[in-house]
Amino acid sequence: MGVVTAPKQDRSRATRQRLLAAAVACLAEHGWAGSTVSAVAERAGVSRGAAQHHFPTREDLFTAAVEYVAEERSQALRALPTQDRTAVVAALVDLYTGPLFRAALQLWVAASNEEQLRSRVTELEARVGRDTHRIAVQLLNADESRPGVRETVQGLLDMARGLGLANLLTDDAARRDRVVAQWAGLLDEALG
Repeated sequence: MGVVTAPKQDRSRATRQRLLAAAVACLAEHGWAGSTVSAVAERAGVSRGAAQHHFPTREDLFTAAVEYVAEERSQALRALPTQDRTAVVAALVDLYTGPLFRAALQLWVAASNEEQLRSRVTELEARVGRDTHRIAVQLLNADESRPGVRETVQGLLDMARGLGLANLLTDDAARRDRVVAQWAGLLDEALG
């Protein structure tokens, strides 16, 4: 019996992961209005029924997708070496310049207009934000018991988000690299 259920569970997990990845890509490329369960199912190579089996509502699918990919990114961040502040700052900034940020931004905009989505996205954003802040503190070896350190780390994350917004319309890589280098230097001074 166990031999039969393990492959089915593995297939179910793989289907779920394909749906989540497809949902993030769809949101990033087409926005909320252009992202339907059918479009995501097609992109993931599964039936609409299979998609709805895993995620009964559109809101379930897209909030789970952003949460899943955010967790994947958090795990990758946690694995970074902490010796090089510039690399840490660059990695934190990269969180806000890729498809996950684009997808999350589309979800935020949709939530601002759709009441049933707002509370879910607000709660998700708060949880992801807390997790990202915790990881940043660890990677930067920041001592938040010192005055101003918490705000310095939060300022870094806010700046990174701003760079991500600037990158939505044009490739801002050259300016972003200069800003990352400057912030790494400022963090060396502020954090010791």
